[in-house]
Amino acid sequence: MASGLSRMMRNARPRAILCAPVSCRGGVVARPAATAGFAPPSALRRTCAAEKRVCARTQARGSVAVSQAASSDAGVSTEAPVCVVTGASRGIGRAIALALGETGARVLVNYASSAEKAEEVASKIEEFGGEALTFKGDMADEGDIKDMFAACVDRWGRVDVLVNNAGITRDTLMMRMKAKQWQEVVDTNLSGVFFTSQAATKIMGKKRKGRIINIASVVGITGNAGQANYAAAKGGVIALTKTIAREYSGRNITCNAVAPGFIASDMTAVLGEEIEAKILQSIPLKRYGQPEEVAGLVKFLALDPAAAYITGQTLTIDGGMVMT
Repeated sequence: MASGLSRMMRNARPRAILCAPVSCRGGVVARPAATAGFAPPSALRRTCAAEKRVCARTQARGSVAVSQAASSDAGVSTEAPVCVVTGASRGIGRAIALALGETGARVLVNYASSAEKAEEVASKIEEFGGEALTFKGDMADEGDIKDMFAACVDRWGRVDVLVNNAGITRDTLMMRMKAKQWQEVVDTNLSGVFFTSQAATKIMGKKRKGRIINIASVVGITGNAGQANYAAAKGGVIALTKTIAREYSGRNITCNAVAPGFIASDMTAVLGEEIEAKILQSIPLKRYGQPEEVAGLVKFLALDPAAAYITGQTLTIDGGMVMT
């Protein structure tokens, strides 16, 4: 990328605007590496999940017409697809959950702290004729991840689609970055994707069907000043996506990554005119992307029959900013 853009990004405090998943930025409190992954016995955790975390939504209104898009894959049931979307209460994650819900899908809406916003998403999905289940869980915590999938299977019996959108930022220049800032981002943005994908593929593998979509970032391709932790994690997500695609292709499970660029958000709305002008100069389409545009691509990869032969790919959605 041009040196002018690099200088601009250093001066513009790059956190928050360049394809960080807006839906969960600041919404997850990641556990330090020393404690992540330890959990009470499964029975106790399931009880905790049932009593404290899981908010079962009411039954969907009327019957759901199932499109051929959800049933054309080999062995896919004619029932409405079951989708898990992490970091789904705001921003890109919210748009993705709603786009899937509009098709009549059953959607687990994961959130870290925004319970009210998650309930709003679930209510809208039900208005569309789908079903929704909200689940509060930290995607840096392996125990929460296991509970989330247990809740989904208890409710609907399976998982057909996983969208890994949850992520956080802890931005600062590398010379100033603390070990905790590095680890928190890696735990949520990379390790979380690994553990959710591991849990999902165990369920999908039994049915020999499934689709996983990981929300990466153009920063994982180009790097970005002030985001060493975020860029490394997102680059890792892209590599992990390819590995999952190779390992699970024999079980009819596809895995792809979507790498957004500058997406309109509360953060981009408050940028100064000078900074915004420099940003737009770097984007051939001369505008920010919209969360709904990212959601449309994810919906295609998740449900459309034309996406059944796409796996191991990273699709940038950035207005032409990064061309490879």
